Formats: sequence, C-alpha cells, structure tokens
Amino acid sequence: MTAIKHALQRDIFTPNDERLLGIVNVCKAGKKKKNCFLCATVTTERPVQVKVVKVKKSDKGDFYKRQLTWELRDLTEVDAKDASKENPEFDLHFEKVYRWVASSTAEKNSFISCIWKLNQRYLRKKVEFVNVSPQLLEESVPSGESQSVAGGDEDALDDYQELSTREEQDIESMMEMCEYAISNAEAFAEQLSRELQVLDGANIQSIMASEKQVNILMQLLDEALGEVDTIEGKLSSYEEMLQSVKEQMDQISQSNRLIQISNTNNGKLLDEIQFLVNYMDLSKGHIRALQDGDLTSPKGIEACINAAEALLQCMNVSLRPGHDKLMAVKQQQHLFTELRDTFARRLTNHLNNVFVHQGHDQSSTLSQHTAELTLPKHSPLHRDLLRYAKLMEWLKNTHREKYEGLSRTYVDYMSRLYEREIKDFFEVAKIKMAGTTKEAKGKFGLHGSSGKLTGSTSSLNKLTVQGSNSRRSQSSSLLDMGNMSASDLDVADRTKFDKIFEQVLSELEPLCLAEQDFISKFFKLQQHPTVTPPLAQPETEEFDGGTQSRMPPQGEHRHSLSSDKDMVRLMMNKIFQSIETELNSLIALGDKIDSFNSLYMLVKMSHHVWTAENVDPASYLSTTLGNVLVTVKRNFDKCISGQIRQMEEVKISKKTKVGILLFVTGFEEFAELAETIFRNAERRGDLDKAYVKLIRAVFMNVEKVANESQKTPRDVVMMENFHHIFSTLSRLKISCLDAERREAKHKYTDHLQCYVINSLGQPLEKLNHFFEGVEARVAQGIREEEVSYQLAFNKQELRKVIKEYPGKEVKKGLDNLYKKVDKHLCEEESLLQVVWHSMQDEFIRQYKHFEDLIGRCYPGSGITMEFTIQDMLEYFSSIAQSH
Repeated sequence: MTAIKHALQRDIFTPNDERLLGIVNVCKAGKKKKNCFLCATVTTERPVQVKVVKVKKSDKGDFYKRQLTWELRDLTEVDAKDASKENPEFDLHFEKVYRWVASSTAEKNSFISCIWKLNQRYLRKKVEFVNVSPQLLEESVPSGESQSVAGGDEDALDDYQELSTREEQDIESMMEMCEYAISNAEAFAEQLSRELQVLDGANIQSIMASEKQVNILMQLLDEALGEVDTIEGKLSSYEEMLQSVKEQMDQISQSNRLIQISNTNNGKLLDEIQFLVNYMDLSKGHIRALQDGDLTSPKGIEACINAAEALLQCMNVSLRPGHDKLMAVKQQQHLFTELRDTFARRLTNHLNNVFVHQGHDQSSTLSQHTAELTLPKHSPLHRDLLRYAKLMEWLKNTHREKYEGLSRTYVDYMSRLYEREIKDFFEVAKIKMAGTTKEAKGKFGLHGSSGKLTGSTSSLNKLTVQGSNSRRSQSSSLLDMGNMSASDLDVADRTKFDKIFEQVLSELEPLCLAEQDFISKFFKLQQHPTVTPPLAQPETEEFDGGTQSRMPPQGEHRHSLSSDKDMVRLMMNKIFQSIETELNSLIALGDKIDSFNSLYMLVKMSHHVWTAENVDPASYLSTTLGNVLVTVKRNFDKCISGQIRQMEEVKISKKTKVGILLFVTGFEEFAELAETIFRNAERRGDLDKAYVKLIRAVFMNVEKVANESQKTPRDVVMMENFHHIFSTLSRLKISCLDAERREAKHKYTDHLQCYVINSLGQPLEKLNHFFEGVEARVAQGIREEEVSYQLAFNKQELRKVIKEYPGKEVKKGLDNLYKKVDKHLCEEESLLQVVWHSMQDEFIRQYKHFEDLIGRCYPGSGITMEFTIQDMLEYFSSIAQSH
C-alpha cells in the first residue's frame, strides 16, 4: 500500500499541487468487484482545499487516473454501518449517497479517522459521523500500516514533506550498499536497527565521559541555592518592614475618613442652617409693613404687597424631614401665623372702610344723573380698589374666611348701590318713553317738577298705563294702522322709543362688562385654577344663601375654570339682581304704549345678545339679555297673535261698500315698518315666520269678508284686496312671501275675470240665452246647419232677438253697467279702468263668438248684429270719457 501511495502522490497529486493524506482500497457495494482507491487530499497552496478523489487503475496499462472528485465541504454524513462489529462497508453522503466496501476494516477505520481529522482542522464543519466508534474519532491511529496510510496525527499531517533530491540520493546509496535492501526489507530493517543501537551506545559513553563537568555544574547549582536563601532572608525582613508601614498607613487612612465624615456632616448642617435662614427669615422692614404699613398710599400698598408675598413664601416653604421638630422653626412658624392673622385683620378692616367711603362718595353723585338717561360710572371706584388686587389674592390664598367675608361685604353693598342707580335710571327711561316731563304731566297726570323724579316703578307703571290707553288707538293693531295716514302713526314717537331703548341697553352693557371685569381682576377669579396653600385653614362658610365647604388642611383647595366662572356669575347675579326685573318692566311698558314697539325691542335686544355672546357666551350680561330676549320674543309673538285675532273679529258694514279692508292696508304699513326696522337684523327668521302667519290670516279673512259681503260683490272684494296685496308684496320684495305674492296675483286675476264675465251677461241677456240654447242643441247632436230649422231657434226668432239690441240700447246698457261697476269699486285701488278695459275685451270676444255661431248655424241668411266692433269700441271709449 505504501508503494501505491507513493506512486499516486508522484503521478497524480504532485502535478496538481496536492498532498495525499489518506487512502483506502474500495469497491462499490452490491456490484461486480472493480477495485479503486478513495484518496483524501489537501492542496499545498493557501487557502487549503480538502478533497476526496476517486482514482481508478487504467485497463490498458499500469498507471492510475483520476475519475471523480468531491469537495470535503459537500460531505454531509459518514455512515460506518456498525460501530461495535468489524464491517468493511461504509457510506459517504455527498449530493447523493455513495456506498463502498473497503478491502479491510482497518483501512476503512483509518480513512474515516483521516476524514474526521481533516474536517476538524480545515473545515470546522459538523459532518455527522454515524455508527462510528467514539474511540476512533478521539484517539490517534496506531503506528504501522495504518499510520502510514492515514498519515499520522495532526502534527504528522503538518510535518510531512516530500523527500528532497539529496535525501533520495542518500537513501539510494544506502540501499545500494545492501544487496537485499529491496528483496528482503525485514533483513534490511534489522541491519539498520543494529547500527542504530551501536550509535546509541556511543552516545551514552560520550555522556558518561563528561561526569566531571556535571559535578562542576552541580557545585555551581549549590552555590546558587545558597545565594537564593540569602536573598529570601532579606526579602522577609523587607516584608516585615512594609507590613509595619502598611499598618501605620491604615491608621492614618482611618483617621482621614473620620475627619472627612466630620467635615461632610458640618457642611450638611451648615446647608440646613443656611436653608432655614434664607427661606424662613422675614426682614424687619417686611414685619413693620405687615404690622403698621400704610394701606392708603401707593408706596405703603406696594410695601405691604411685597411683605405679604415674602410672608407667603416663608409660610409655603417645603420643610425637609425633621425641620418641624426644631424649636426655632416652631417659633418662626408661630410668628408667621401671628403676622398673617394681624395683617389679614388690618387689610379686611381697611377694605371694608374703603367700600363704605367709596360708596358714600358714589351716592353723592347720583343726583347728577337723575335728569339724564345715563348711569353713573364706577371706574374711579374700580381704579382705587384694583390697587389692592394682589393683596386680595394673598388673602384668598392665606385666609379664605376673611376673603369670602370681604366678597360678601362688597356684593351686599354694591347690590344696594346698583339697585338705587338702576331703579332711578329706569324711571327716567320710562318717563322719557311716555313723553317729555311736560307732556307727561298733561297727558298722564304726573306730578312733580321736571328735574326731580318721585314715586316707585309700580306707581310709574300705573301712570303710564293710564296714558297709554289714550295712545293705544294710534298704532296698536293692523286695523288701526290701516285706518290712518302716515302722519297719524306718530313715527317720531316710535323713533324716540327706539332711541331710548337703545340708549338703555347701551348704558347697561358697559356697566355690566366693567363690573364683571373688575370682579374677575379684584377677586382673582381668572381663567386659571387657583390653589389654596396648605397653610390656609379652611372652614365652612355661608355664601349667598349656600354653603361652601373648604378642603381639609392636608388637601389642596382647587378651583377649576368652571367654578371661577360660576363664582363670578353668582356675584354678578346678586349685584345686578334688579336689572332683569327692570328690563322686563320697561319692555312691558313699551308694549303697552305701542304693541309694535316689540319689533324695535326684538331687533335691538337680539343685536346686543349677539354682541355679548361674541365677547363671552357665559357672561352675566349674555345670560341676562338672553333671558330678557325670551320675554321680548314672547311679546312679539303675542303681538302677531293679537293682530291675527283682531282680523278674525273684524265686522263690516252692510250699508257701505267694502273696498280695501283695513287689515290689508294695515299689513302693508306693518310690512313697511318691519322692513325698515329689521334691515340687516340678526333675527330675520322671526320676522319671516310672523310674515307667513299674518299673510295667511289676511288671505283667509279676506275670503271670509268677501263671503259675508252683501253690498259689494264677492269677486270685487277678492279682486281689489288681492290686487292691493300683490302690489304691496311686489313693491317690498319680501323673499319669504314669494309664493304668497304669486298666489295673490292668481286670485286677483281669477276674480277679475269672474267679475267681468258675470257683469257682461246683463246688457245682452236675451241674446246670451238664445245662443246658449243654440250651443245646447248642437251639443245634443243636431247638425249646425239644421239648427235654423228648430222652431225656437229659427231665423225669425234670431232676427227678433237681435232687433231688441240696437246700438243705442247696447250703449245704454253699457253705460248702466259702467255706473254699476263704479259703485262696486273703491277709489283707493283705481281698478275701474282696468275692469272696464277687461269688460271691453270680453264683450268683443263674445261678439265674435256670436258672429261665428251665426255664420256656422245660419249660413247665407245675411243676418248680422245691429252694431259693429268699431261701434263697441266707440261706446266703451265715450262712456269712459264721459265719467
């Protein structure tokens, strides 16, 4: 096998720069035995490639050739078939399974061991070895043939080199010296062994001859050991000295640590003391300001504000654990509490006095506004009090009880002051609505001088109601409006009422807004949450009839945005509790004076509500005006309902012609007035709804009156009134009434046509009856040419009827008809010529119809009317001109 290996290396692998490391003689399992060799090789160049090569002996010569080659990295499994028994079969799993039978089990094991070593060294790939003994994979392959086949262990794989030329020459010369070196290899090996033993003996004798030098070397070693002992002794002494130094250094280090701890503790103690001194020390100047500071001068107020803020900071400081047990801290906290209570008491008393004094000064100026429709301005009072706003915030955060007490005091006092001012203001407004002072005395019996107001709101209401009864007839209903000229409507009075009502709202609006803004700023009821500090001592307080519970000392008292707004609204409701009542009273008075004043009030009130909601939808002003607007809207609806009710109750005279109904002209005046008032108004929808209700009522009641009319024909009543309605709606161009405008035109046209047809039947009555009979015969199936053979409708009868209506008689009948139409129609609407022209057209139409019937039913008879169309036109024209 060695010679084969050597030949394969030389002939096949050396030319390809490969080394042969393992070889096994195999044949394929289950087939006719054709021996070949499986070789494990590695390349000599880097990187190393490991391959398994199948080599086969040529059939034609004594040489070998490479048949198949596999990369070792493609090998996935090696199956030795049986690990406990000797079995020459094994499988190699590459891209497919190759089954082999080795020439001997030893060769198989040697080859598998070589494969395992190559895999471990070069590939590190986990090839699965199945049915392989673990000892075969762990132990080295034994010497002998297997050693030569497998190539030795890993070191042998690395150290193996091909013999050089010199080495080959030496081996060949040595083998030439022995004749049986090739023929008897065992004898040659024994000879070489004997020569080696001779050389080993010579080497031993040479070593023994050098004993003297060995003794000298041993002596030198003994001396060296002695020196080592000396050095060790010195090192021990040095170690003891270092140990002593170490103990001293440990003592010094311990001392330094204690000193460092002491310094750290002292530093922390100093920090605590500095913290308490910095944050819990109140300057003497601040203490003096809190105890005796001037709360009247701007400088004194500023000093008190600074001192109060400093005190609050000292009281709100977050103490560290253990601080509250220090006696100095307890004393300082006690001092702060006393200063807080003392200053809160001083501030509360001073602000109470300010409220009283400012109120007296404000009351003294009320007489300046009694004769004018203006409200006193409170801006000086607000400006003076706003200097204390920061102190009020301090009081709110520290003494909630006193803060709420001041709030109640302010609200109670200001409610009385505003009640007097608003009452006087509305009394002036009511007198101005009823007329000037002089007129009021003459019309309503008001007593007293013009510069002084006397009596209460109720007494004024009684006087104005008595006077309004005499004025109500001027413009309290559509019937009254329609019965008067524009001068009688007293437009000046309504304009004056509109201006007075607008001035009332314009005076109230800035007053309420200014007061609400002041309350928010002065009492710190802004749109951010207010937190009550823990030092404040909460209690239960009564406020405006309710109970406000303050949080326990451990919890923080928070007011949300909604609660702040509720507080402002609550204070405003109490301060201005009389505004809504007075406004409703004023609205009731205006409605009694003239029910159509509700139109002015609805527009003005809607505008002011819209303005207030744009500023703040939740403000007191917005809420109050919104409530009053509901009353105004209710009065407006009541006014519209009253007009409709009066239309339904209208009665007409049986002896006079109807003409244009009063509520029709009244609706026209109402629409003109409403369009003027509601121009660019926000609540146009309310007016549109009222328009629809009124116009439907007008339509219904016009038909009702027309049905009840005895003097004037129904068609005339309908025609004239619906023509007037159509003209009014077309002129005013009210978009929501377009459908009603078209309906009115349709009704007017229909009733005009009906009236004309009904009236024209009278001048030619017999002729009409005759031709109606003719048309009836034709409708029964008689041919038109045969009608003249009917006894009642022959030519002689036709001539007899026509002779009864000569031109003079027709003109006379038309003249009587004109006079009758003139009696039916009213002068206001000027529809006489329109009706007369329509009658002319209808008469001509009937004339042409009669001629057409004569031509068709009496052909060739030569019968014609006594007058022509030209004659008719002259009759109509002359009659119209004569009248």
